Amino acid sequence: MSNRQELMGRITAESQRHYAAYALFNQAMADHLGLHPTDLQCVSMLDLEGRPVTTGRIAKLTGLTPGSASRLVDRLEKAGLVERRADPEDRRRALVALTPGVQDRIAAAWDRPGAAYNELLATYSDAELRLIADYLGRATGMALGQVERLASGDR
Repeated sequence: MSNRQELMGRITAESQRHYAAYALFNQAMADHLGLHPTDLQCVSMLDLEGRPVTTGRIAKLTGLTPGSASRLVDRLEKAGLVERRADPEDRRRALVALTPGVQDRIAAAWDRPGAAYNELLATYSDAELRLIADYLGRATGMALGQVERLASGDR
């Protein structure tokens, strides 16, 4: 087996371990905040979006059906994490936004994990960080493409 084949095998194995560890971390963080993991994912995605979005967009960001996404928003609204606002461009449509203070609550929960992550990243050079950022962006795009392929029934 070539060095490259061994390296590719190691990357595949480490990726699987990373995904499994992240799923465990996401569950632990959700438990810590008193949320369901999908609720935490939605709150995180809303934070990243940086603007109010439609329930349809939430469905796309979370991988839920439109009906499930609507129930998710209902749950988050009841918990005081999001609010529905009228769309200024189309008053018939509602947009979903994080309620004031939610970002601070989530950020506080991320203090220690974020510090640990920053410590890890500090061990890399700027060139290595650019490579890591490039890989993560490209891997995310590839993964989302595979989600679409699988959802369409294409094997």
